[in-house]
Amino acid sequence: PVRSPIWSFGLKPQGASFVLDGEQKILSGILPTGIRFGPDGALYAADWINGWDAKNYGRVWKVDVTADKNDLAALRADTKRLMLLDYSAQTAAALGALLQNPDQRIRQKAQFELAKRGSTGSMVFIQAIAQKDNQLARIHGIWGLGQLARQDRVFANPLLALLTDTDPEIRAQTATVLGDALIAEAAPLLLPMLTNENARVQFFGAQALGQLHYQPAVAPLLAMLKANNNQDVYLRHAAVLALSRIGQTEPIVALATNPDPALRLAAVLVLRRLGNENVKLFLRDTDEYIVAEAARAINDDESITPALPALATTLAEKRFTSEPLLRRAINACLRVGGSEQIDLLIAFAKTDADKTLRAEALATLASWANPSVLDRVDGRYRGELIRDAAQVRQRIQPHLAELLQATDKEVVVATTQLLSNLGIADANEQLARRFAESQSPTERAAILTALNKLSYPGMEALIKQGMNDADADVRTVALGLMSGLSLSTETVADVSASIFTKGTEREQQQLLRVLGTLPVAKTERVFTGLIDQLARKTLAPGLALDLAEAIDSTKSVPLLAKLKPLRTSGMTVADYQDALLGGNAQLGRRYFNTNSVGQCVRCHAVNGQGGEVGPSLTNIGNVLSRDQILEALIEPSARLSPGYGTVSLTLKGGQTATGVLMQETDAELVLKTEAAEPLKIAKARVTKRENVPSSMPPMGYLMTKREIRDMVAFLTSLTKK
Repeated sequence: PVRSPIWSFGLKPQGASFVLDGEQKILSGILPTGIRFGPDGALYAADWINGWDAKNYGRVWKVDVTADKNDLAALRADTKRLMLLDYSAQTAAALGALLQNPDQRIRQKAQFELAKRGSTGSMVFIQAIAQKDNQLARIHGIWGLGQLARQDRVFANPLLALLTDTDPEIRAQTATVLGDALIAEAAPLLLPMLTNENARVQFFGAQALGQLHYQPAVAPLLAMLKANNNQDVYLRHAAVLALSRIGQTEPIVALATNPDPALRLAAVLVLRRLGNENVKLFLRDTDEYIVAEAARAINDDESITPALPALATTLAEKRFTSEPLLRRAINACLRVGGSEQIDLLIAFAKTDADKTLRAEALATLASWANPSVLDRVDGRYRGELIRDAAQVRQRIQPHLAELLQATDKEVVVATTQLLSNLGIADANEQLARRFAESQSPTERAAILTALNKLSYPGMEALIKQGMNDADADVRTVALGLMSGLSLSTETVADVSASIFTKGTEREQQQLLRVLGTLPVAKTERVFTGLIDQLARKTLAPGLALDLAEAIDSTKSVPLLAKLKPLRTSGMTVADYQDALLGGNAQLGRRYFNTNSVGQCVRCHAVNGQGGEVGPSLTNIGNVLSRDQILEALIEPSARLSPGYGTVSLTLKGGQTATGVLMQETDAELVLKTEAAEPLKIAKARVTKRENVPSSMPPMGYLMTKREIRDMVAFLTSLTKK
């Protein structure tokens, strides 16, 4: 509630549209889900109390001025009367008078009733338009004739003369109505609007000409685009939409050689809307921004498939550096899927282009045989595609040695993963040498993984070498590959003793995962010793959860029985102590931002990104201890974050107080209630306190213990530097 205010804001004209003109916070402290002005002129707001979960109760607030400041009391009373009026029983003259009412709701009620009366109503509309004192009445008259014109075109005749009215807003509204009603004879009269000094007149004139498919408007629309010179995006949009509706492609395609960049950009946008493959001509443009827009037109959304080969060839042009453009060119190679496109990707990977994009080209080749059903650029579903990997294997092999000698680790890692994905074992020896020589831990870890997948004969020696690597990440990867080796019981015990004595916590966790996959005959002695350490509380706390999961995976009855007395199965904080330490903050961050079950980011924000239903977590690591963070996840109602929870108090003498807890100190509680001022209550007066259940669910029901542990690690890391 503290972060969900009601705002008022103003608008002021800017070109063909509007911009904000001032804003003011009207009300805060409630969680409004909808607002509306009532017939009495007051503002009514629906309040969901606290949090978005259904709770079968709520309230409606009335926001109003006090009686002594209600200077519009008479007008409001009359508006209320008119809101309740039976409009079907009113005379045409009375309805015509109501078209000038200050309240739009009243004007619309009168307009719609008059439109029901056909010719009789049209006369009233014409009279409203003829007067010049009230612009709003004139506009409602235009709208009313537009309603009638969509039933009978004859009612549009009085509107044609208004296209030359002295009031620019009247001309704009008339153009809109004539376009919506498809009054073809209005089209020639609309053309002068495209050169009007008023941007709104131009905007609505262009829109109407497009709706009427008026082909003589093509040249004037292009002239408008040229004059606008990309300054007003709303005007550009109106002209582009009109030209796409008119549908003449020849003059648009001809703009490919036009010297004006505003016209060339507009042409790309029009051809994109038309799905016309000639948009590929703009891939030759001298302006890289326009080329990138052409690439978007070809690749994105439904795509312009016949133009994909042309987009792919842009990868060979060294003049381009735009990431949006080059990613789409890489993707086009994948989607076209020929040998020429394979060669384009290989050649690009060997250039001096951005290393991230070169790695993307190699990753694309790695997925060649069975790419994702989702587009690599915009995520649109493209469908399943199965290809023979032999073609890409054959064409990449002559270049492998050069790619593996690249100075950029991103390119080497991508090449390594390509070899693994495509099952190319020809470079195994070169990879092994690179592993021994590389100064990059990322490279060494990737090479270990790839060679293991490629069944490299010397894998056991490499894994042992990896276990002694100077980098913890490489050692962790090597440990993860142990399960593929046929190790003796003694070797398993020796490796375990070494890791649990000298290894990092991450290495120890990885080793436990591996031990869980090995035959229990080789691991029982190790696990027995670790359970004993857990019982004596000498095992590192961050390993308790990993040990339990590893023993579960063995399905060993003796081991499970030995561990059982040390486990808990409840849903309290005490039952989740093994999730307090040992988490992966990076995985916790990923869960927070992407998981559709927990939906953390829906209610909470970090660094301004996320929802505002719950408190911001940007600095939570400085506010709460690790234990308190775990409690907030498992038992969210145990402690209320100021401003985000309701508390009910019983005071000495039998009085009660309920409100949103805004602040709490050792001496007092500050509650926000229905009163204007906060309620301050000394804790000495409180005999009973009940926290209303938090809208946040106990996350133990939604997340696994491992996910809880990762989340604790992530939230603990959120501290402002």
